[in-house]
Amino acid sequence: MTSEWSRQRVSADELPDRAEELTASGFRLALVAAHDDGDRLRVVYLFLAGWPDRRVELERVLPADDPSLPSLAYLSFPAGRFEREMLDLYGIRPIGHPRPRRLVRHAHWPEGWHPMRIDAGPAPEFAATGHFPFLTVEGAGVYEIPVGPVHAGLIESGHFRFSVVGETVLRVKARLWFVHRGLERLFHGRIAGGAVDLAERVSGDTSAAHALAHSLAVEDALGIEVPDHVHRLRALLVELERLYNHATDLGALANDVGFALANAHAQRIREQLLRVNAAVTGHRLLRGAIRPGGVTLHTLPDAGQLRSIAADLAEVAELTLGNSVVYDRFTGTAVLRNDDACAMGCLGYVARASGIRTDARLEHPFVALPVTEITQSAGDVLARYTVRRDEFAASAALAGHLVESHTGATEHSTPTPAVGGPRSGVGIVEGWRGTIVHRVEVAADSRITRAKIVDPSWFNWPALPVAMADTIVPDFPLTNKSFNLSYAGNDL
Repeated sequence: MTSEWSRQRVSADELPDRAEELTASGFRLALVAAHDDGDRLRVVYLFLAGWPDRRVELERVLPADDPSLPSLAYLSFPAGRFEREMLDLYGIRPIGHPRPRRLVRHAHWPEGWHPMRIDAGPAPEFAATGHFPFLTVEGAGVYEIPVGPVHAGLIESGHFRFSVVGETVLRVKARLWFVHRGLERLFHGRIAGGAVDLAERVSGDTSAAHALAHSLAVEDALGIEVPDHVHRLRALLVELERLYNHATDLGALANDVGFALANAHAQRIREQLLRVNAAVTGHRLLRGAIRPGGVTLHTLPDAGQLRSIAADLAEVAELTLGNSVVYDRFTGTAVLRNDDACAMGCLGYVARASGIRTDARLEHPFVALPVTEITQSAGDVLARYTVRRDEFAASAALAGHLVESHTGATEHSTPTPAVGGPRSGVGIVEGWRGTIVHRVEVAADSRITRAKIVDPSWFNWPALPVAMADTIVPDFPLTNKSFNLSYAGNDL
């Protein structure tokens, strides 16, 4: 598929003006990637707009000894968070940022150590403890409830601090990056065609979509073209991933309000879908099937079985919403208003449940697909449930279409060509949580020098505390599940 591309190097004065022009023209800031080139630093801003697919990169070069640039936080909430990330990991100062507090580096991290710099060296000794400045809410009857970072059950680490009066939540502060793995740095030095295993582990439940976004970025950088039928097989795998995750969430949401019967049936359906995945790719989480220049499927799923599963899940969803207690608990709970979702740049089913049209399969397609758009407008738990329900049905139909229209082999491999010089590429995929963006830079020796990854959870996590305002404490597990964001995909 064709895209309208533009790459521009800008001065410090030109950066805010150009960013304002793009934002006013309907572009969103999708990614900010810092680079350490040794004698200098660079920052690349990727702006995206859809219908049709448009992409603009702005590049700013900075001195390595005292890197700083004008903050865009006034223009874009996500920009302010990207800038805080760069400050922590690269030491690049955002001039004019309203609150340049630490984001990635917790307080026990050493003050002057920036781990993504070339000369960072091994990690110095960390402090045993450190203070994090939460905003204190005061008043008659106000008290705090800390939750996490260690949680009951199989859940990753994250800390939430509630300021509460009675059971009413006044404010929630989320603290993440307890599972920061330095994943982007692990890509450095890997052969361009041999790093997809890392991409599959960005967020384990999104292995196929991250593998595809990484592969598309490498193919864009190296000029690799694959046939449409290969793109369609890869799209099929991403839809299979959407199916088993949405089925899981529909059951878990019912379970969070005590309707265990629906969850039991949803888990039964999830197991069927995981077995389909294993038959198609050899792996229940669809790993090992997608790589730069290629795809390998052991077999195609049975379209009739997918239709049967879709009908089965639709019955479970009808049973769930037919329960008056469940319906009442979902309705009006944790509303994320459209203007708040827009301001924070929300993506995926979180955004679509608040009335935002966003789907990379339509905005930034790598192959033409008959995608059915799903949106709701209420922005509550019920809307996030029904978006998933309707997306499951649409995704099952799309997967069946891809199976029945496929002709040719189910395996393809394109050799990785010689690079010939430094190159960069971008891959964009609509994963089950929302739009995923990968950007890579590849050196003349075909090794990756920089990989920047943005999972949709990066954009959606700040919306969770906003939706929790004026709810009650018992609503938190249900609200959190209705967002179901990835800690690992955010923390990297």
